[in-house]
Amino acid sequence: MVKYSVVIPLKNEAENILELINELEPVMDGLKQPWELICVDDGSTDGTQSILSGLIQRKRNLRVLLFTRNFGQSSAFDAGFKAARGEFVITLDGDRQNDPADIPKLAAAAADCDMVCGQRVKRRDPWSKRFISKAANYVRSRVCQDGVQDTGCSLKIYRTQCLRQIKMYQGMHRFLPALFTIEGFRVKEMPVNHRERLKGSTKYNFFNRSFNILADMWAVWWMRNRRLNYQIQSELP
Repeated sequence: MVKYSVVIPLKNEAENILELINELEPVMDGLKQPWELICVDDGSTDGTQSILSGLIQRKRNLRVLLFTRNFGQSSAFDAGFKAARGEFVITLDGDRQNDPADIPKLAAAAADCDMVCGQRVKRRDPWSKRFISKAANYVRSRVCQDGVQDTGCSLKIYRTQCLRQIKMYQGMHRFLPALFTIEGFRVKEMPVNHRERLKGSTKYNFFNRSFNILADMWAVWWMRNRRLNYQIQSELP
């Protein structure tokens, strides 16, 4: 039985994917548990698909899902979640800014909870991206009340049986900690390393994140406040 399923969404990361997989493999092998890697190509227009097609022949743990076009990161995560065979799902970005070396401590922490979120304590991003992220996290943490300071960090580990109970919608990958807490699942956060992007270009900016996040955030607020929360005293014969 597979213990860990690593899910990585990819869009135009041809310059990063081989180095990321080579870096990830010894970390996962070091856990001494069966594992698999699921790379989801989200409509890349560079050489990402070609590289993955070549790697599938020589990487024993690799599985590849190719989208017909770009559907967005939430869809890529959802496809990976549904394909996962492991008891736990581990996620990280394809830009190599998440450090695979942090995975063992997150895996250890997951023994007594259902979701462990990485918190980037020293962000290696441009100031504009850090500002947008900090503002979004400040508002989101107060509206969603999920107890997580950095939901934008993709380095997370989930208990798969809990993850399968969460219905995904576009943009909801950013709010998975809130959705887990709404369902009564145990969530914790741990500091992790964050690295500068050395190759490729970021896919995020103010316009493709801020306005959509506001709408998604209020949807999560509505779900939290409208959740059924009743108790049955007894059942009479």
